[in-house]
Amino acid sequence: MNIRDYGKYLRRFGFLGAGTFLMAVAYKSLYDSAGMVTGGFSGIGVIVKRISEGVWHGGIPLWLTNTFLNIPLFIAAYLIEGKGFVKDTLIGTVLLTLYLAVLPSYPVPETDYLLASVYGGVICGVGIGLVLKSGFTTGGTDMFAVLLHRALRHYSLAKIIQMLDGIIVAAGIIVFGIKVSLYAIIAVYVTALVTDTVLEGGKHARAAIIISDKNEEIAQALINKVERGVTRFTASGVFSNKEKIVLLCIVSKKEITQVKELAFDIDNKCFLIVGDVREVMGEGFVQKLQ
Repeated sequence: MNIRDYGKYLRRFGFLGAGTFLMAVAYKSLYDSAGMVTGGFSGIGVIVKRISEGVWHGGIPLWLTNTFLNIPLFIAAYLIEGKGFVKDTLIGTVLLTLYLAVLPSYPVPETDYLLASVYGGVICGVGIGLVLKSGFTTGGTDMFAVLLHRALRHYSLAKIIQMLDGIIVAAGIIVFGIKVSLYAIIAVYVTALVTDTVLEGGKHARAAIIISDKNEEIAQALINKVERGVTRFTASGVFSNKEKIVLLCIVSKKEITQVKELAFDIDNKCFLIVGDVREVMGEGFVQKLQ
């Protein structure tokens, strides 16, 4: 293993360790104490803990439920998908379970449910994003969905995950009531937003697609005034059957207004499309890590 590969290896495990730690903080210190069920095996753990309080002092801990649910799942995955499928997932699952076992739980007052849902969503979203960036997973409903997908091919994997988490959230409504569950939905939404941001690095931009008879003038204006590169390619209109020059320019969000003003100042009849670019790397933007 050379130095670069060793660095990548450490980086992956660094992301995994930090990500599972943050996920455990969100589940143990916020969701568990507030009774928020946001899906996944940890959500089932929150439900089981509340139900079992009468027969187990303090309720069955999250880490124990997580372990109990994952053991048969890993056995099934090993038999169905093979060793390679479960290897990386096992490491993430063990780390998350260990954190759930050792981290303390702090009670969340009812008046702070909104803060718990927002901050829990942010912390959990960052954690999940880091875990996914590491290339590992933490088992749970994601792995269960992969196994179910073999028998339910007519459903997408994403839909199966949504269905499983939806069932768990619905169970949370029955156990904890609708009020807390509504806050849990806020947490789910915030988690999804933050996870996407972490995975994409916040490197959002805008793509301007311009079709104009004055394309050369517009291209030069973009190069000289906005100082962004422009790509030119030929397209053909289906209705007119005429060839047109299409300009493509990727700019930052704050520059898109200038691009539109320049284009329409030169040709007020130009056809312009502005779209979101989720991630952009290269000259003038963030450089890709090697």
